[in-house]
Amino acid sequence: MPENGRSRTWLWIVIGGGAFFLFTLAVFTLVYLTLHAGGEKASLTGFGDKIGVIELEGVILDPKTIVGQLKKFGDDDSIKAIIIHVNSPGGGVAASEEIYREVKRIRDDKKKRIVASIETVGASGAYYVSAGTNKIYADNGSIVGSIGVIAQWVNYGDLLRWMKLKSETLKVGEFKDTGDPTREMTPAERAYMQSLIDNMYGQFVKAVADGRHAKEADIKAIADGRVWTGQEALSMHLIDQIADFQAAVDDTAKAVNIKGEPVLVHPERRRETAFDLLFGDVSQWLPTREKLMENQLGFYYLWK
Repeated sequence: MPENGRSRTWLWIVIGGGAFFLFTLAVFTLVYLTLHAGGEKASLTGFGDKIGVIELEGVILDPKTIVGQLKKFGDDDSIKAIIIHVNSPGGGVAASEEIYREVKRIRDDKKKRIVASIETVGASGAYYVSAGTNKIYADNGSIVGSIGVIAQWVNYGDLLRWMKLKSETLKVGEFKDTGDPTREMTPAERAYMQSLIDNMYGQFVKAVADGRHAKEADIKAIADGRVWTGQEALSMHLIDQIADFQAAVDDTAKAVNIKGEPVLVHPERRRETAFDLLFGDVSQWLPTREKLMENQLGFYYLWK
C-alpha cells in the first residue's frame, strides 16, 4: 500500500476511535445524570415546611458524613426539625461522641427540634447519639440500650510460638505496647486499660442522664450492657414514645407547628464514580469496616 494510503487509514482509525470514545463518554454522562436527578431533586426541591431526615445505619466508625449532614440541616432555616432514623448497634467511642456533640449543638445552641426514630436497633453508641435529642421514638420490638463500653482483641501469642515465630518490640514507656496481641497483659496494664474503659463508661452514663433528665445513679443502675425491647425501654424512660417512622414524622411536624404533610429532605446520595457505572457495586468483594475493626485495638460503644 502506498505511504499516503496508509496515512489515510491511520487517520480514519484515529478519528473513528475518538468518535467512539466521545460517544461512550456521552452515554455514561447521561446515565450518571439520570441516576442522580431523582435523588437530588427529592433532596433540594419542594415547597412547604421541611423536616430533614438523616440515616444513622450500621457500625459507627467515621463520624464525618453524619456530622456534616447534621451541620447542614442544623444551619438551614428552611429545615424546621431533624429526624435521625436509627438502625445501628453503635460503634467507636470518639465517633459516637462527635455525633452526639453535634446533636446537642443543634438542640441547645440552634434551638432546633431534633429527634431519634429507632427502627430495628438503637444500641450502645447509637443510643448515646439518640440520648442527645429532644425525643426518642422506637417500635415495640426495637432493640434499645446496651449502655456500656467494650474493648477486645485476639491474643495469638500461642500460635506464634507454635509456628516458632517470636515477636520483638522496642519501646520507651511501660505502657507503650499495652494490648500487644502476642502476649498476656500485665496486671498493671490490665488495670490501666480498665481505668480508661471506666472513664468512658462514666461519660456514657452522664450523657444519657443529661439527655433523659435523669439522675446518673438511676442510669448507672441499668447501665450493664443489656438491651431491651422498645416496649420495655418505654417503661424505663429510655425512650419517650412507641411509634414507627411515619408516626414520628407526624408527631414531629405537629411539635414544630407544620400544617399538612411536611416535605422530607434527605441528604444527597453518594455519587457513583465511573468505576461504579462500568463495573457495578463491588462492595461485596471488599472487606467491611466491621471486619477491619475486628483486627485493631479500640474502644467501642457497641452492642454485639
